[in-house]
Amino acid sequence: MIKIKEAIKLSGVSVFFASLCCLSPLVLVIFGLSSVSFASSLSDNLYGNYKWIFRSVGLILLLISLILYFRRKKGICTIDEAKKRRQEIINTSLIVLISGVLGYIFFLYVVVHYIGVFFKLW
Repeated sequence: MIKIKEAIKLSGVSVFFASLCCLSPLVLVIFGLSSVSFASSLSDNLYGNYKWIFRSVGLILLLISLILYFRRKKGICTIDEAKKRRQEIINTSLIVLISGVLGYIFFLYVVVHYIGVFFKLW
């Protein structure tokens, strides 16, 4: 059974990349590379028009991290081994997917939102 810390580690990078649509304008403002008005318009454009691209990249990274986890940590390299341990693979994948979705919702809509409110971006 996968532990919560492992699920968060597996989904952390994908959550970060999926939330870059709103996080990157914040980083530009925090480091002084952009004005607030430009960052706000960039955030509106990235979130409004390209959010599905960022989410798709996050999902692809989540799948890659799961594949690497099963190959390196669990030693599941062949299809026969995957068939034998099918239930473990399904359970772990569902736990990591759910933790990724919940992590994305929390990080983007709570953490990034309130940092943006603090810097008066939205």
